[in-house]
Amino acid sequence: MSGNEMLAALNRWFLMAGMGLITLVTISAANAATLAGVDFADQATVAGKTLVLNGLGVRTATVLRVKVYVMGLYLERKSDDPRSIIESSGNKLVTLHFVHEVSADKLRSGWSEGFQNNNGDLTDIKAEIEKFNASMRDVVSGDSLVLDFSDDSVDVMVNDTRIDSVTGEAFQRALLSIWLGPEPPNDALKQGILGR
Repeated sequence: MSGNEMLAALNRWFLMAGMGLITLVTISAANAATLAGVDFADQATVAGKTLVLNGLGVRTATVLRVKVYVMGLYLERKSDDPRSIIESSGNKLVTLHFVHEVSADKLRSGWSEGFQNNNGDLTDIKAEIEKFNASMRDVVSGDSLVLDFSDDSVDVMVNDTRIDSVTGEAFQRALLSIWLGPEPPNDALKQGILGR
């Protein structure tokens, strides 16, 4: 084999190796989703069950449409039916990645408004709502709030630290209704997490 033939063979080998690397990167990137610069895994595990990313949405606020957080909703099976998601007993995971700072008081106010706007009489879960609101912390851009729905409880985690757990299926349904009920924080967020 001449020097030119050897050089051509090496060039072909490097080209093929490079194409293989590009393919690997593409496959790896296909296993995640990105919205507003925030990456989400395509799967999550809750209580030993593998959940799939149902959809992503952005919570905006004020007339300036300031981005507050990017939300991912994970379910046992994908669904675009808000009522069946709210009513289902399967494990779920809500992940909020904050892209703007929010005080604990503003979070509590927002959740309280969401509970009121999307649920009927909340008397029976008043204590659970108070416990949930008490678990809120000030957050800054880059922080995460994860709500782990398993069995009849919701574990509240801030930056991977478990803060509290709130029990009750009625509370679970009311909490999911904040985003999936008739008056979500913004409609694009609801449509996004439904995968529409």
